[in-house]
Amino acid sequence: MNNIFAIASVVLKEMYRRKDFYVLFVLTALITLVMGSVNIFNDDKVVRYLKEICLLLIWVSSLVIAITTAARQIPAERESRTIFPLLAKPISRNQMILGKFVGCWIACALVLVVFYLFFGVISGAREHFWPVVPYMQALFFHWIFLGIVIALVLWGSLVFTAVSSNATICFIIVAGIMLLGGHLNQIAGRMNGISATITSAIYYIIPHLEFYDLRDWIIHDRGVVAWGPWLIASVYGLVYSAIFLGLACIAFRRKALTL
Repeated sequence: MNNIFAIASVVLKEMYRRKDFYVLFVLTALITLVMGSVNIFNDDKVVRYLKEICLLLIWVSSLVIAITTAARQIPAERESRTIFPLLAKPISRNQMILGKFVGCWIACALVLVVFYLFFGVISGAREHFWPVVPYMQALFFHWIFLGIVIALVLWGSLVFTAVSSNATICFIIVAGIMLLGGHLNQIAGRMNGISATITSAIYYIIPHLEFYDLRDWIIHDRGVVAWGPWLIASVYGLVYSAIFLGLACIAFRRKALTL
């Protein structure tokens, strides 16, 4: 565990030095504040549109940070050749993958805390109440979502040769699952033959990332999510993160590293 957390601390320091988070947070804050300053016909429901815009920006920004941060971890170590002295120490390849994952996941947790604190202040200033528990549930679900994405990207970084191709493909996969994943069973019901079977199989194999999107729940103030389904969905996300991490560890163990 000491080796894993040592590698994770390096990832956190790298995240601190890079400007990705600062730029995206400033853009999110500026756009949200500008939209919040507009009061259309003194309509109190405008706050829902403000919350929708702010949450959309938070989701896009956090996804960009998670994918770009995870995608460059292993390739950067190989390009700078720091991977060889690391593996020469008593650090296994599995520990390196786990350390990179833990570092990226903790960095994303810190990013989400800042983003959701900002969202809570902005929405609370307009609505004059702060539903803390629903916000905490949404934040935790968002963090589970990013854990799955980070594990997927780490696996992709060992499959695809370029950082850009890995990041682009993972963006497409995540966006596709978010937009279409929940509807594949309905699409399969309208199909026949082998295509219906393949579509149904894809529906049950892919991680359903749309489970973790509580934006509508927060925007329309639906209260607290039932704790039973919330816990099941959390375990579901952790299982998929573990699966992708396992695939990443297997791919890293089989990957030849040369000077």
